Amino acid sequence: MKLTDLAIRALQPNAQAKKYFDGNGLYLEVTKAGSKYWRWKYRFEGREKRLALGVYPNVSLKEARLLQRKAADLLRKGTDPATLKQKQSPITFRQVAEEWLAKQHQWKQNHRRTVVGRLNNDIYDLLGDRPIEELQPIDFLQALRHIEARGAHVTAHKVKGICGQICRYAVASCIIPSDPTRDLKGALTPPKRNHFAAFTTKEEAGALMRVMKGYNGFFVTKCALLMTAYTFTRQGELRHAEWTEIDLSERLWIVPAHKMKMKREHMVPLSDQAMELLLELRKVSGRGKYLFPSLRTDEKPISENACNGALRRMGFTKEEMTAHGFRAMASSILNEAGYNPDVIEMQLAHVPGNKIRAAYNRAQYLPERYKLMQDWADMLDAFESQKS
Repeated sequence: MKLTDLAIRALQPNAQAKKYFDGNGLYLEVTKAGSKYWRWKYRFEGREKRLALGVYPNVSLKEARLLQRKAADLLRKGTDPATLKQKQSPITFRQVAEEWLAKQHQWKQNHRRTVVGRLNNDIYDLLGDRPIEELQPIDFLQALRHIEARGAHVTAHKVKGICGQICRYAVASCIIPSDPTRDLKGALTPPKRNHFAAFTTKEEAGALMRVMKGYNGFFVTKCALLMTAYTFTRQGELRHAEWTEIDLSERLWIVPAHKMKMKREHMVPLSDQAMELLLELRKVSGRGKYLFPSLRTDEKPISENACNGALRRMGFTKEEMTAHGFRAMASSILNEAGYNPDVIEMQLAHVPGNKIRAAYNRAQYLPERYKLMQDWADMLDAFESQKS
């Protein structure tokens, strides 16, 4: 009895893979996971062989029968269809994506960097080198689940859209019969809007650190982002930081009052990681005024959008993470870890909330703050090493 589309759609996975025959050696193999693979069983030079014809529903029943007939024609002419297929290099998802990217002439450079960054960070490692004709909805869903696992739900939806555009380009180019991402509607977690636009879990912080450590853009901007992570200072204070404010012997950054939001001098203890970063940065900008000079001139600091722009190029949306969000990230994780809230608030340079704590002392809790900042940097390193 021949297969029908209705019968195929109704097939359910079993404890073991099961074959459903259509005729002339063509059959559909349903795996334990529910994937449906077209196969053709034939004999060549006395040996029984199998030929993969694609995956349902990417390859429909009608298309599978057509492919089987073409393979049978080759067999009648004395050619082994499997051998011929092996000689033909399959078109990978990466190849289609690169061709699609090359045709987007209307894009602005920042948008192009964002799209390329998302493909490099979240898709190519898992799907890039696989034949696009073999990719199923579950393959894309598993890749998107990796993004969701770090809490980046908005990015997951954005990446799904990018993959859909690439697959639809492949359909238009007659490479695949249909877009496998179209069946993922409703499969992803709806993104939550975060008022602070910050990652606030250990997993999110670890993923963020891994991506930032691998950033290959402007070195000074990369250092500014990492310094923001280690010190969780405000962007205005960080951008305008000067080498005269850094006391390397005391491992201390003293921010002058006129640069602070509350016009009070602020002390930032420097962790081992921050010190190492500053020593590397000094080789680049140590002769100038600013720690983080502009790419165009040493006389000005990096722009107010430099760090946020770098985060966008790494694939993080403004709804997920901002440069200011490092403060919320540190506060959330440190408070959850049980550190003294007064020490955390002092290091955040927040205004005391009652009269008892209103007597401001720039060095208040300083020994505890040294320990806090080193512990925080060590925590970030630990989160970074714990890949999901």
